[in-house]
Amino acid sequence: MTDKIITGTALNGNVRFLAAETTKLVNRASELHNCSATAAAALGRMLTSALIMGAMLKNDTDVLTVQINGKGPSGTVLATAYPDGRVKGYIVNPSVDLPANSKGKLDVGGAIGKDGTLTVIKDMGLREPYVGQIPIVSGEIGDDLAYYFTKSEQTPSAVGVGVLVNKDLTIKAAGGFIIQMLPGADDLAADLLNYRIEEMPSITEMLSSGKNINQIIEYIFEDMDMHLNSERKACFSCDCSREKVEKALISLGRETLNEIYEDGKSEELKCHFCNKSYEFTHEEIGSLLAKI
Repeated sequence: MTDKIITGTALNGNVRFLAAETTKLVNRASELHNCSATAAAALGRMLTSALIMGAMLKNDTDVLTVQINGKGPSGTVLATAYPDGRVKGYIVNPSVDLPANSKGKLDVGGAIGKDGTLTVIKDMGLREPYVGQIPIVSGEIGDDLAYYFTKSEQTPSAVGVGVLVNKDLTIKAAGGFIIQMLPGADDLAADLLNYRIEEMPSITEMLSSGKNINQIIEYIFEDMDMHLNSERKACFSCDCSREKVEKALISLGRETLNEIYEDGKSEELKCHFCNKSYEFTHEEIGSLLAKI
């Protein structure tokens, strides 16, 4: 199945949904970062969430970043998404692995921790980006994002994200949805929708049984006047380049860059998002110094 993201409405336009199937891109990210099972689930949930939220952006040049750090053993988990279906991300400690939680599931909440914040940054080309921040509720990511939408954007939302990891650490299924009640939605409709979401199997269970994301959304909104508005491909994509790394080195300033130069050694920098390495020789660092 192809990774994709879909958007639409239901209940006479009083509800909007955004949902994604992300198995391949999460698998790609997990391979790039050499993730343990717990780390793959944490990073995969964050990538899926950011991808879906990225579809809410209005302009092609907008960029969204979601970051969570609860001072748990995973360290920061971060994902950046674009409106066209591209997403990238990383986890500071990809080796974190914990025993199963009380439900027998991968302990993402334990890896993330609860003593910290979830931050959403929207760069929409204005002088300053929009920054929303909330205290972590559970560390499970989906619950935290639902709280963020309610608290920071005053939009009651149901968020479901999941990653199912095989024993060989490949990704069996990954996906998620965000369902939001819009102004005008009545309480009865909201109660019915909440009941369906609570009673349905997990999204990864449905995906691994052979259902695609369209069928899952149709299952949720059966007899609720569902309309699909858009569908696009999704992928893990890092846009790092040697030129960007050069600019990052120059931005360190003359003093710091001169210290690196005086060491007389080559300098290797690695992209956080895709782990690609860029090596700069002593002479190349000297050339960068000359540009400052």
